[in-house]
Amino acid sequence: MELKQYWLIVKRRLILIALIVAISCLSVGIYSYYFITPQYEASAKLIVNQYKDSSSLIPSIDVGSINSTIGLIKTYKEIIKTPRMMKIVVKEYPELGATYNELIGKVSVSSVNETQVMSITVRDNSYAKAANIANAVAVVFQKTIPDLMKVDNVSVLDKADPKEFHGPIAPNPKLNIAVAFLLSLMLGVGISFLLDYLDDTIKTEEDIELVLEVPVLTSIPRLKEMDLKKQEDTGSFKPTAGRDSHVSFDS
Repeated sequence: MELKQYWLIVKRRLILIALIVAISCLSVGIYSYYFITPQYEASAKLIVNQYKDSSSLIPSIDVGSINSTIGLIKTYKEIIKTPRMMKIVVKEYPELGATYNELIGKVSVSSVNETQVMSITVRDNSYAKAANIANAVAVVFQKTIPDLMKVDNVSVLDKADPKEFHGPIAPNPKLNIAVAFLLSLMLGVGISFLLDYLDDTIKTEEDIELVLEVPVLTSIPRLKEMDLKKQEDTGSFKPTAGRDSHVSFDS
């Protein structure tokens, strides 16, 4: 099948494709703007320091200690999201109005490019609440880790400001509409080819040659009633039988 034939198939179903795309984009746009609750993110950062040796008078940087500290961050990331840690947050900050299971679902912990910095990120319907939760988790973890790990090497590097204005990170209506446009366009084209494949009626000269296996000698164009009336009015549909003959064919 040539490229021109593909285009003819799509052209015959162009209205159907446009209808599918329009309905899909409109539905996704309305759902994204009016029915999805906006989500906000806030982050608080912790820094995991090296263990300080009080007997050393001259401060030094031990590369091996830094590497072991970076490895220790993986353990800290798991500890933060445990029910034990979140229950402490719920107990000390009842104003957050969340259960420890809800906090576990909202909190995510990551390390910043394999450094000693940890980022506690919280997603919530309100940026102020997300910031308060992130700050509470950071403070509770800093206070709890000395008793838990017998080492005091965690400090709060940066807290989220609940009063700052931040736009929602989700949903992204423009992205959703763009994705819906591409998917619905592919769906519409696919349906067009499927309908053409299932349609076994004869429409073109090529179909006749394919089914009957005989060449097409001529074809009669389809004339509309409006075209016939127009030709009768202009007199162009009155062929004569001879040079001086006035015989004409009535339509």
